Amino acid sequence: MAYLAQERARARRRDPRGLLPGCKSILVLAARYPDPATAVVPGGISPAETEGPRGQVASYAWGTDYHLVLPQRMQALMAFIETQVGGPVPNRCYTDTGPILERDLAQRAGLGWIGKNTCLIHPRMGSYFFLAEILLGIALESDTPFVADRCGTCTRCLDACPTQCILPDRTIDARRCISYLTIEFKESIPPELRGRMGDWIFGCDVCQEACPWNRFALTVVDEDFAPRPGMPRPELIIEMPMTPQEFKRKFKDSPVQRAHRGGYLRNVAVALGNSGDPAAGVCLDAAAQDAEPLVREHAAWAGGQIRRASRTRKPQPG
Repeated sequence: MAYLAQERARARRRDPRGLLPGCKSILVLAARYPDPATAVVPGGISPAETEGPRGQVASYAWGTDYHLVLPQRMQALMAFIETQVGGPVPNRCYTDTGPILERDLAQRAGLGWIGKNTCLIHPRMGSYFFLAEILLGIALESDTPFVADRCGTCTRCLDACPTQCILPDRTIDARRCISYLTIEFKESIPPELRGRMGDWIFGCDVCQEACPWNRFALTVVDEDFAPRPGMPRPELIIEMPMTPQEFKRKFKDSPVQRAHRGGYLRNVAVALGNSGDPAAGVCLDAAAQDAEPLVREHAAWAGGQIRRASRTRKPQPG
């Protein structure tokens, strides 16, 4: 991504004193979000609700936006620190909001190692957690870095990635990553990648789901990030005609707002096209007349996929 290569951002990542003059230490923090394999979804999904095609939302986005939750927690922690030291402490707080090498700092702070899927992995907590940092103007005793690489010869995350965006050198080709395409990318999704996106409509958990370290991770419940009803598996045919007002109401304080209505419905259209469900034809035809060009284009593509699937579907015996 181009913004990561800007010289000003690189300089700040190299030296945190460019962000906080007099920075003497960095407090690295982690907060757990739901593991799809163990999370309890309020109300669940009843058999009657599973008839229509459903999409998938990455588990970090099931609850309240971490950009709203974690800064409040860091402010409370800073108040505690200042109470302990007896006065104000120069500080700056970040959570995915500044030029910080979060995973590298977390590894140096002993929170885990950077896996082949580029996620930070804790040996007992797995990889389903957010990272946050507080730059401090006081010196703290350093923790022992996590130096072991416990991925070994495992390549399950690379093998599972639908778009093969995970590279052998532990980097991600963002141009092919489903998380990037469904959230940060604001343009037309390349046609050759649409079919590989499956039913993901916001983010992707495939590489984490494939990671053996998440199978043995401790289950921790954080109420702020607990799944909202209907969020993990939205019903796509209901989502497609969503108005701007409905989008704002449904995703108030949710990370899904980052995709904006146009990007979100673009993703929903692609997932409907991939479903091959003929019941999606009516809502896709209506969406092909949407006010937003991005929605119109992908709805038309998805409608074409549905029609092709219908023509090739073998008739069932009578």
